[in-house]
Amino acid sequence: MQSNPASVWFITGISRGLGRELARAVLEAGDVVIGTTRDGATDLAGTSGRLHVLPLELTDREQVRRTIAAARALHGRLDVVVNNAGYGLLGAVEEARPGEIARVFEVNFLGAVHVMRAALPLLRAQRRGHLVNISSIAGLAPAAGSGIYAATKFALSGVSEVLAQELEPLGVRVTIVEPGAFRTDFLSAHSLRKTDGAIADYAATSGKTIAHLDGIAGRQPGDPVRGAQAILFAVKSERPPLHLLLGTDALRRARTKLHALSTEIDRWERVSAGTDFGASPKG
Repeated sequence: MQSNPASVWFITGISRGLGRELARAVLEAGDVVIGTTRDGATDLAGTSGRLHVLPLELTDREQVRRTIAAARALHGRLDVVVNNAGYGLLGAVEEARPGEIARVFEVNFLGAVHVMRAALPLLRAQRRGHLVNISSIAGLAPAAGSGIYAATKFALSGVSEVLAQELEPLGVRVTIVEPGAFRTDFLSAHSLRKTDGAIADYAATSGKTIAHLDGIAGRQPGDPVRGAQAILFAVKSERPPLHLLLGTDALRRARTKLHALSTEIDRWERVSAGTDFGASPKG
């Protein structure tokens, strides 16, 4: 029996965190990793030409296009494209400076869009492939203090859901990964920024969230090795999910959000339904 050929994965941001562990898991599974870092360097060990590392600045659209083309040239195809690179921004929405807002959107959302738009012509031509976008539970059930970061992840999840509909007839799949708190360096200065000039009125809301995250740094419940294995398992499954939550904290927050949303929809159903032409006024 002929064995299945190795899949070719393109993964942004493999220098640390979940991206690094995912690259390691893919290599250990016998697949090929074409990863990106800011400087094109990594300490991951690769064998037999199965690890390639390319430099990439996500905010440079033309460099993204050239990097995707270079990645394709290495093995003639891309099977899985993972948008992992990004960073966090914490603080009340009012506290964020315009430059901070623009920059985190440029990296977390527009950078991912640049990668997808560069890769989609190839995936469409192949009539197969898989887009995996690393979002966050903050993009589904956000907490105070994560407003701008959560907005970038809401945007990524929104475009991913639409792409899933557009690409399904073409044989290309989409999965949105929504992790909770994982024990990586995401809560360190390597991957997280905080707004300057805290406003005292937000101490009980956004301030409380930031204090909580500071307190669990290094003690997050999520295991990045297991998280990477879960992503690998989902991608290789016959029916991969559109949404893949990672961690019991992510499950808890999502279910709380869904319950609150369902309750509110039911409470206001008569008002909502009463806005159609010809409907009786409701109150």
